[in-house]
Amino acid sequence: MTTKTALAFKGPTADSRFARLLLSIIAISFIALFLVLPLIVVFATALKSGFGSALETFKDPDTRSAVRLTFLVAAIAVPSNLLFGLAASWAITKFDFRGKSLLVTLIDLPFSVSPVVSGLVYVLLFGMQGWLGPWLRDHDIRIAFALPGIVLATIFVTFPFVARELIPLMNDQGREEEEAATSLGASGLSTFWRVTLPNIKWGLLYGVLLCNARAMGEFGAVSVISGHIRGLTNTMPLHVEVLYNDYQYVPAFAVAALLALLALVTLVVKTFLEWRYADEIAAQHRH
Repeated sequence: MTTKTALAFKGPTADSRFARLLLSIIAISFIALFLVLPLIVVFATALKSGFGSALETFKDPDTRSAVRLTFLVAAIAVPSNLLFGLAASWAITKFDFRGKSLLVTLIDLPFSVSPVVSGLVYVLLFGMQGWLGPWLRDHDIRIAFALPGIVLATIFVTFPFVARELIPLMNDQGREEEEAATSLGASGLSTFWRVTLPNIKWGLLYGVLLCNARAMGEFGAVSVISGHIRGLTNTMPLHVEVLYNDYQYVPAFAVAALLALLALVTLVVKTFLEWRYADEIAAQHRH
C-alpha cells in the first residue's frame, strides 16, 4: 500500500496531536464550567458560615419535612417505574404486536413534554376546578396539592429511565434463551427469574439509579401540582426555592448541597459498579 493510500485510509483516532489536545481542552472546559464550578459554589456557600451552621438548617421542621417528603416520593415512584420498565421492555423486546411503535413513542413522551406542562395536566385533571375535582371533593379524596399528586407527577417525568435502559439491552440479547427455556417446560415467571433477570440486572440497576436521581431532583412538575405548602407538600428542590426567595442563602444552599451530594453518591455507586463488574457487564453486552 502506498503512502498516499495509507493516508487516505487514516483511522478515526489518528488525528493530529493538536486536534486531540483542542478537543480535550473543550471537553474539560465544559465540564469545569457547567458541572464542577456550580458544585463548588453550592458547597462553598453552604459551608460559608461553618459546618455547624449548615447542619442547623436540618433542625428546621419545614426542612425536615421537605427531606422526608422527597425520600417518600422517591420510595414510591422508583419501584413503580421499576415495575413499569420491566413490563414495558419485556413486552416490546419479546413479543410482536400492533402498536409496539406507538408504545415506544409514548415511553419517550416525558423527554419531549415540559415537566411544567405535565404538572399542569394533573392539576386540570384532579384540581378542584378540574375534570375529576368535584367527584374527588365529594368523596373526600385529595390528589392535587397533596402527596398522591406529587407521586403521580414524579412517576410521569421519570418513567422512561428504566425502560429506556432495558429496551436496547434486551434487544441486543434477543429471544433465544427465553425461547429455549420455554421449550424445556419453564414457566414465564421462572424464565424471567432464571434467564432474563440475570442478563439485564446491571442495566436495570443503572436505570433505577438514574430514575432515583431524577425523582429526588424533580422541580417543574412537582412545583405545579404541589401547591407549595410549607411543611406539607414542599420537596427539597421546592424548599430550596422558598429559602432562596426568603434571602436565607446558607440554608438554601445547605439543602441544595444535600441534593448535590445525593446525586454524587449515585454517580459514585454507578462508577464503582462499572469498574468492579466491568468484565461481566461487557460480556452481557456482547451476548
